[in-house]
Amino acid sequence: MELLNAAKTGKKTRPIKVLQFGEGNFLRAFVDYFIDIANETGKFDGDIVLVKPIDFGNLDMFHNQDCQYTVCLRGIVDGEPKVIKRVVTSVADAVDAYKEYEKYDGYAKLDSLRFIVSNTTEAGIVYDDSDKFESNPPKTYPGKLCKLLYTRYKHFNGATDKGLIILPVELIDDNGIHLKECVVKFAKLWNLEDGFTKWLDDACVFTSTLVDRIVTGYPRDEAEEIWKDLGYQDNIVVTAEPFGLWVIESSKDISKELPLPDAGLPVIYTDNQKPYKQRKVRILNGAHTSFVLASYLAGNDYVRESMEDEIIGRFMHDTIYNEVIPTLDLPKEDLINFAEAVDGRFKNPYIKHALLSISLNSVSKWRARCLPSLLEYINRKGELPKHLTFSIAALMAFYTGSEIREKALIGHRDGQEYNILDDAAVLEFFAANSSKPSKEFTDLYLSNADFHGQDLTKVAGLADAVASYLDDIRTLGMRKALEKNFK
Repeated sequence: MELLNAAKTGKKTRPIKVLQFGEGNFLRAFVDYFIDIANETGKFDGDIVLVKPIDFGNLDMFHNQDCQYTVCLRGIVDGEPKVIKRVVTSVADAVDAYKEYEKYDGYAKLDSLRFIVSNTTEAGIVYDDSDKFESNPPKTYPGKLCKLLYTRYKHFNGATDKGLIILPVELIDDNGIHLKECVVKFAKLWNLEDGFTKWLDDACVFTSTLVDRIVTGYPRDEAEEIWKDLGYQDNIVVTAEPFGLWVIESSKDISKELPLPDAGLPVIYTDNQKPYKQRKVRILNGAHTSFVLASYLAGNDYVRESMEDEIIGRFMHDTIYNEVIPTLDLPKEDLINFAEAVDGRFKNPYIKHALLSISLNSVSKWRARCLPSLLEYINRKGELPKHLTFSIAALMAFYTGSEIREKALIGHRDGQEYNILDDAAVLEFFAANSSKPSKEFTDLYLSNADFHGQDLTKVAGLADAVASYLDDIRTLGMRKALEKNFK
């Protein structure tokens, strides 16, 4: 079977406008996919160069295919399973920052370059004072970026129209702010002139972004079947869900230079991304955390299976629409549209998302994702939200066990063991307390400020309600407890 390449795609030559740190699946199925559509629709005319920012692995598969690859979006669209296939031709080259340093460094001097995109993992945006300017390249991503920007600053003699727009997508809050802080620290550490720091402020734009798309990556078990359907071999094909959202917070208006919304793409420019992050965390992530532990103890193993379970599906729906959405301040229509998309994403037949994998670190997840909704619901409604309250009891039931083995607390479902994975202090707490009477166990858990940031036994009626739900789960089993309380 013929390998995909530029001759086959008829790739056009466009000016290099984007330098992208990271050649992984997410960026290729998200940012590069978006830019490809913007190119096709005539809203953008620019290519991307991928930078391999780590000193291991190689780019052979990219070069063998002239950086051409296919994205297959698979999921529920308009209520039906659908596969959307696109050959992405927006990537012009891939360069190794270590083995091809001179070539990599040369891209900083391109007149056409305007954007830097990165996804170097949450640990990538870090300041390390042992990093050296003399290294080719520096070891950290912010160090690499600082040196690259300095090269551009010097090459263009500090011209303010040669600054770059920085678009990090690493999953940390205020990623652009933190990235700029690191770059400025490196400039000071390396004694770079004040003019460069001023150029960073005046000529460059560091945006903070929020991204949302489940990218399932290379379909190892289905590759040959997909190649047969495509009619060619693609060793770097990427699969993902159809849903996508990119929220870009910027102090300066960059929408004319990167007019992705004009190409019909789900990109939002704003001066405050926090409401969108809150929406995602509370609705999407909060829904996961509120139902997965109950669903697992009710006998399900996967998210889609849970959605097909009538009582679990209804529990998730009522949690989102009746208890989470009323606590958020974005327009109601916007929140409902997002919630409907979440429902479709959870039912995606192409994604097999295991409940046990989602259960990792559920104590801290519940605090970040569900507690704010619970407290705000009480503040606005003057009563407890039943589903979110029940989710506490479900968490406590899931975390029930007395034996810690190989850094996992051992739980039991229908006589079968499962591993509960969390911080050591969390597991030790549950190992010591989860066998106690429901009210005593509940009081100990809710009063633990290390887990919740406050003493939740002070929330009127909460401890009694949670203990009552936990009693039901212990005496009736999870499914019957759900049926009793949420008919």
